Amino acid sequence: MLRRSEDAHVDALFEAAPECGAPLVRALFPRSLIDPNRAETELDPVLFGPQAHAIAGKVTPRAAAGLGLIARLAGEGALIYDGMIPLSEAGERLNRYYRPYHAALSAELAAARTAFGSSVLIDCHSMPSASARGADIVLGDRFGASCAPSITASAERLFRTEGLKVVRNRPYAGGFTTEHHGCPAEDRHALQIEINRALYMHERTLERTASFDALKASITRVIAQLVGTGAEMVQAAE
Repeated sequence: MLRRSEDAHVDALFEAAPECGAPLVRALFPRSLIDPNRAETELDPVLFGPQAHAIAGKVTPRAAAGLGLIARLAGEGALIYDGMIPLSEAGERLNRYYRPYHAALSAELAAARTAFGSSVLIDCHSMPSASARGADIVLGDRFGASCAPSITASAERLFRTEGLKVVRNRPYAGGFTTEHHGCPAEDRHALQIEINRALYMHERTLERTASFDALKASITRVIAQLVGTGAEMVQAAE
């Protein structure tokens, strides 16, 4: 049940990125342990008590729903813990998992800006088919706030060319990662990609289906074309 919260096999779907010329940063810890797509202050007051309010100031809707930095709920709303956990546990997970991951991600983005004057982050996720609303791919650019329209449009066109149904920003417009790393005015672009899990795996067992390899081949072609036209897209955005 815990594993149903993770983006199973997404790293394998996108593993050709380095061969195509783009760095790939992969989290080596489960999202049910600590979620790198949340801000450090997104603490659940039910899980951590009043001190969560003191740290966060305002509790975000995601944290209040049990899906904050450290999730209280997993699977289909099942409780992960049988009570509260100490705030020190959150600090330990931040230091051991979350911060090293974001340091590695930030280093790659900084290197891109040094080399090219701009950066484009593709934040890769998967979504339950029940919440996909019939979409195969959901592109989230925070309604244009995190990524130049030309980049989002190019990604949409490439996925559609592969025969995939694409929608933008609904039901997922992007989380902390796109908000934190995306600022088109500063030539920093961040686009979130959500993939319908039913396209490539059994959602309850997490086993890959026979269609996995075909989807991976489609995604590899999209990656190669996005990398190949990245400079032109950023220049067009400017």
